[in-house]
Amino acid sequence: MRALLLVLAGVSCLLLLLLSSTLPHARWEWEREWEPIACTDGGMSNCTITNAFGSFPDRAVCRAATATYPRTEQELVAAVAAAAAAKRKVKVATRHSHSFTKLACPGGSAGTIISTRWLDRTVRVDAERRLVTVESGMVLSDLVEVAAGANLSLPHSPYWSGVTVGGLLATGAHGSSLWGKGGAVHEYVVGMRIVTPAPASQGFAVVRELGADHPELDAAKVSLGVLGVIYQVTLALEPLFKRSVTLVTRNDSDLAEQVAVWGHLHEFGDMTWLPHQRKVFYRKDDRVDVSTPGDGLNDYLFTRPSAKLGVIAARVADEWLEEKGTDMARCLVARLPARKVEQEAYGFTNDGVSFTGYPVVGFQHRMQAHASNGSGGGGLLSGSCSWDPRIRAHFFYSSAFAVALSKAPAFVADVQRLRDQNPRAFCGLEGKLGVLMRYVRASSAYLGKPSDSVDFEIIYYRSYTGGALRKHADVVDELEQMALRKYAAHPHWAKNRNFAFDGAIAKYPRAAEFLGVKDRYDPDGIFSSEWSDQVLGVRGSPSVVGKGCAIEGLCVCSDDSHCALDKGYFCRPGKVYKEARVCIFDRDARRGHGMTQPDVFLSMRTTSSLPDSPRSLHPTCFLHLLPLSGVVFLLTQPLPLSLDLAAIHYTFSVVVAPPRLAGGALPTISAAPHHGGHSDPGAALPRLHRLLLCASGAWI
Repeated sequence: MRALLLVLAGVSCLLLLLLSSTLPHARWEWEREWEPIACTDGGMSNCTITNAFGSFPDRAVCRAATATYPRTEQELVAAVAAAAAAKRKVKVATRHSHSFTKLACPGGSAGTIISTRWLDRTVRVDAERRLVTVESGMVLSDLVEVAAGANLSLPHSPYWSGVTVGGLLATGAHGSSLWGKGGAVHEYVVGMRIVTPAPASQGFAVVRELGADHPELDAAKVSLGVLGVIYQVTLALEPLFKRSVTLVTRNDSDLAEQVAVWGHLHEFGDMTWLPHQRKVFYRKDDRVDVSTPGDGLNDYLFTRPSAKLGVIAARVADEWLEEKGTDMARCLVARLPARKVEQEAYGFTNDGVSFTGYPVVGFQHRMQAHASNGSGGGGLLSGSCSWDPRIRAHFFYSSAFAVALSKAPAFVADVQRLRDQNPRAFCGLEGKLGVLMRYVRASSAYLGKPSDSVDFEIIYYRSYTGGALRKHADVVDELEQMALRKYAAHPHWAKNRNFAFDGAIAKYPRAAEFLGVKDRYDPDGIFSSEWSDQVLGVRGSPSVVGKGCAIEGLCVCSDDSHCALDKGYFCRPGKVYKEARVCIFDRDARRGHGMTQPDVFLSMRTTSSLPDSPRSLHPTCFLHLLPLSGVVFLLTQPLPLSLDLAAIHYTFSVVVAPPRLAGGALPTISAAPHHGGHSDPGAALPRLHRLLLCASGAWI
């Protein structure tokens, strides 16, 4: 038990190092140094582009022949014209390239990247008409400050304000609201200037002015970057207002009912669900009068800058837990973020410095989003973003899908049934703060949400090694397939793995109208790529089918070869959603394929309250290391931490199956019964070499 506590304390300290080393009020300077585009030959040719996380879902390297950084409309028009004249593929890159998907990848290696990094100015502010016009490269944090300076507020926004205006519009980014026009920023767009290809007679590029009543504005509001380059955006604002935030913690027994009504009760309300802990953080978030006292600030805990050493240490702990830890260890560590959230209100402060209690009241521009990050410069103690791609930082998948509000209660109930199959399987999600649920109104945008919806977002572990297995990946995959297929959810354009977009365009009733506008604006497909054609249903499929493809989320398995046969993982139906196809460890099928890694069966009888039925155990932890060549005893079912081992009487009967013997015979090692109570169950084994404690409390 002492060894157990030491291991757990060590893992906890690593994570606490990250959490306690945050630098609460630093700004996100690191992105001003880090550049998603990297070129040789003077910095403008032979280029690669990545995203803020350092890898696209398929792990492919995205290349381009040239990159250009226009600073004016004239330079932007010239860049588009040059590419159109040469019929060269073009993609737009934002300052931070914050999309998981390959929106900025032109495909091949002969294309051009146009960066909006320096198109970040305010064009005009009309306080009387409550309008603001900005260039598309402006980041959200600057936009809301510009609005506040004119005593105006952007009504809604995504939760992280490091994204650019053009990027968030292209992907349909949103906050949380069913009130008014809803929480998506594109609902407040009333004008746009966009540069598109044109015939030679028009100089190969034109600037299109789309006003509030223009019939094609609804295509340009959410465009995935395939219509051209957004140059300017005009947004309708509201008078400056304040918000009042209170987080309420409840159990999840009535979550299926609450998910249908919470968004109607609170203008900016959302929910964060921790399925294993059966706990929900309900965010009561409403508009209040500007005279209400309070100068609160949203300084979100988990995007604050952290010392690089802490970021690296946390990733090391994450990898250890994923690769060598047990379910109990992951579940114990997953409680730390939730506890910190409850203690520190997600990072909300009442005065910009400290949290003193609810409600937290503050102006909209200080409450609607967060953007703290570190500089990335200096040594290991300097501040860094937790996902900084230049160091071994957090590396993860992010999936988000919108389920129609009318279907959300049934979906939640199904996920609860899936949770009940194995609650600990959800601890990996809880370590990344569980399931975030936000509300989105039906949109007039052709590629916006066609109905009022609940957006479910999950973040989960990703290995730096391609094809590496994830613990309980089948549960996450079943959850996603259930949402996308059974409940016809719409995947977030900037998130998700490849398989989520397979057939997605058919869920948008006005997709044909969008493609019609695309053909008029860019008939030669200059701004299209192989990826965008696949996602939009023009040609091909976003799924990449091949050996091991389901392990990376590049496909949904339909054949065992899509999983990891060499490691005993086969394509099988889901546990609750039987139409799902997920990769699951299958011992019997493994034997049928002649695989020879030792299997272990442990029959344990005890006078304690532990179940006395024999258990067939999947190997993850070493139980005993015996002086037998190539033979180990393995255990996955941990003993409870509260178990009084001294009060237990054990009888062990252990059968070890090493590589197949002639005739299929299995050598048997039987331990003599041990009586009289002993704190060391390994003492029942006369040939014990050494005994260790597993981090979960299991004997290993």
